[in-house]
Amino acid sequence: MPKPAPGKSHREGMTVVQMMDMFPTEKAATEWFESVIWPNGRHCPKCGSVNTCTASHKYMPYWCGDCRSYFSVKTETAMQRSKVPLRKWAIAIYLCMTNLKSVSSMKLSRDIGVSQPTAWFMMQRIREAWGEDGDEGPFDGPVEFDETYMGGKRKNKSNAQRKELEGRGPVDMTAVVGAKCRASNKVSAKVVASTDKDTLQGFVDDMTDPDTVVYTDDAAAYQGIPNPHETVKHSVSEYVNGMAHTNGIESFWSMIKRAHKGTFHKISPKHLHRYINEFAAKHNIRESDTIDQMRDTVARLVGRNLLYKNLIACNGLSNGRG
Repeated sequence: MPKPAPGKSHREGMTVVQMMDMFPTEKAATEWFESVIWPNGRHCPKCGSVNTCTASHKYMPYWCGDCRSYFSVKTETAMQRSKVPLRKWAIAIYLCMTNLKSVSSMKLSRDIGVSQPTAWFMMQRIREAWGEDGDEGPFDGPVEFDETYMGGKRKNKSNAQRKELEGRGPVDMTAVVGAKCRASNKVSAKVVASTDKDTLQGFVDDMTDPDTVVYTDDAAAYQGIPNPHETVKHSVSEYVNGMAHTNGIESFWSMIKRAHKGTFHKISPKHLHRYINEFAAKHNIRESDTIDQMRDTVARLVGRNLLYKNLIACNGLSNGRG
């Protein structure tokens, strides 16, 4: 019996060998997905009826007697219309959840034997499971708030080239605002159009109750928050002032940025929100056993049908890589 690895040894992980033993065949993978998505027995994902039976359809193995339609365990999930076998989906979810800095589409394509575009689409569908659905709720607090900037080309240019860019500071970067609750250790983060007063204070209002203690840096946009509010003066290199600091949420930013540069290398503003959702979700369930993380992810795929045309549709943000 090997000794527990350093780190979160209190949680039960899963080795690659154990994972492959769990999904030795497509049949085993299908049965596992069905047990997660239909924990109380098979039902039609379109109308909810339990009046179902097996069918001889090539891709849709079940028939609903009420709405008279074929369906499978992928129907009405983010995996709908995917021809990728469920065994490969299970492996992809495992790799996503067990790699702290995630897995790139190039690496996933080699690991499970699909094309890079297919692997990219699969990862975006998995990230869709953790899309914003309003269930974060206000944090009990105390809560740290901070913002960061992702991507951008300014820092890679010479001084002469920088002058060609309009404005100064992170004008070519994408802003992300985040909150970390010290009581629950939960994180919430989202891409925002700007870091002005209305945006940042609106986020604080969404994530806290009026009496929740809030910690921020000394940015002017946070001034006037109605909550009990303490700041740390980053502008004069002050990073801790008693209980006031934003080290927790900044640690979360550092993980995303290491993944940005080390795993993905470039992320477009258009799709950044899905990567932010992935890392927030993985942070929030990191105390769970690996198999529970996988089950949670699969359960959240239900009702999140993501079509490729919708994935690549214009959302007002640049598709250029940052």
